[in-house]
Amino acid sequence: MHIPSGKLRIKTGKDKQTHLEVTENAELMKFLQDAIPSKSRSDIKSLLAHRQISVDNEVITQYNHPLEIGQKVVVNWTKVLIEKQPQGLNIVFEDLHIIIIEKQAGLLSIATATEKEQTAYSILSEHVKKRDPKNKIFVLHRLDRDTSGVMMFAKSEKVQQLLQNAWKKVVLERSYVAVVEGLVTQEQGTITSWLTESKAFIMYSSRTPNDGQKAVTHYQVLKKNKNYSLLEVKLETGRKNQIRVHMKDIGHSVIGDKKYGATKHPIGRLGLHARVLAFKHPITGEDVRYESDIPKEFLNLFSQ
Repeated sequence: MHIPSGKLRIKTGKDKQTHLEVTENAELMKFLQDAIPSKSRSDIKSLLAHRQISVDNEVITQYNHPLEIGQKVVVNWTKVLIEKQPQGLNIVFEDLHIIIIEKQAGLLSIATATEKEQTAYSILSEHVKKRDPKNKIFVLHRLDRDTSGVMMFAKSEKVQQLLQNAWKKVVLERSYVAVVEGLVTQEQGTITSWLTESKAFIMYSSRTPNDGQKAVTHYQVLKKNKNYSLLEVKLETGRKNQIRVHMKDIGHSVIGDKKYGATKHPIGRLGLHARVLAFKHPITGEDVRYESDIPKEFLNLFSQ
């Protein structure tokens, strides 16, 4: 929807802010693209991610946030006002109900019985409490310690329950990128097996139906050379270590994954990254999709 010129009032103050008044109902991204044509879509996404856009004095990070006539939108052009990102993770999306982060490789998602060190959960929990001591976050799912990428937390127990109780219906897509050893010749495929965990916390795969928890993984080759293959991997089920076990099953272990048969360790970390999380918002019902970049160290293996 194009906002005709003359229907939009823009005021830029000396404090490096642009004040905009909404004169027609629109989504925030479209509104900002029309209001600030000099800025690209990626520029605007960056402003949103850095918490530089507010609507009626509330910071908004969601590009498809609905705007209504009469609302006031403020763009802060200076990054001095930006909240410092917590160490070890980046907040990439946040509203009143959920927070999506990108976790670095090597950081635990949540504490375990044996490891109580800093985790994505503890860092983010401490971060939101700085804003208000009453703020809490609630775990929805986890990533392996050595896997980087997109994770979501709820900001209330109610939202946690809504999402967990309908996880399979609510989550529209969870996809990863994986760098695996060797040349994967089959361009795409589906791996199905039943997984069980040993007392040593190693997952074992069985082709015998019902011999453990059913796990289904779909993959497609994105890039390859004689040494490695870069795969897009989509989960139909979310079992512990599922991708890592299934890659071993097809004879192409994830690089750096000694636990599941890897012999190559070219980038000093596990070659697994949670790239896409798409879901139906538990409160607004809108489709939300966050896609992160493929790590540069993954792509560098294919640039020679």
